[in-house]
Amino acid sequence: MWTYISFALFSSWKFMFTPLAGPAAGLTFWETFIVCSIGGYISATLFYFGSSYFMNLSVERHAKRVKKAQLKGKVIPVRRKFTKSNRRVIRYKQKIGRIFSYWAFPLFLSIPVGTIIVAKFYKHYKQTFPLIILFLTIDCFIITGGTYFIKDLML
Repeated sequence: MWTYISFALFSSWKFMFTPLAGPAAGLTFWETFIVCSIGGYISATLFYFGSSYFMNLSVERHAKRVKKAQLKGKVIPVRRKFTKSNRRVIRYKQKIGRIFSYWAFPLFLSIPVGTIIVAKFYKHYKQTFPLIILFLTIDCFIITGGTYFIKDLML
């Protein structure tokens, strides 16, 4: 029971690497696949639908820091809205497209960070969340399948 819970919790953060530990924990292919998928689904749901809350929290935290620094008498430079890194993000967004973003950001950046970014860019499309879930399922199947395939080759 604790193995399943720990796999679900770990896959909610580091989804790409959790299935690799399935054989070492003594789980079958389907146990690993289902538990890692459930952890990914919970994390994606929480962070996708809570993305506006997390973004507002970040803005408020920055405003508090600026206000606190101004009260101490420190001069705070105005943050530029369109920085070099922001331009780079927009360029990548335009080059790779929506579908690739749905797949790549949650997988490679981690589910919390990736789903917040995808929600920021593409929340106005109603197929965004179902496609994130679909790609998480496909990724989990491929990673878990590859892990158990390599395990069978090694033994």
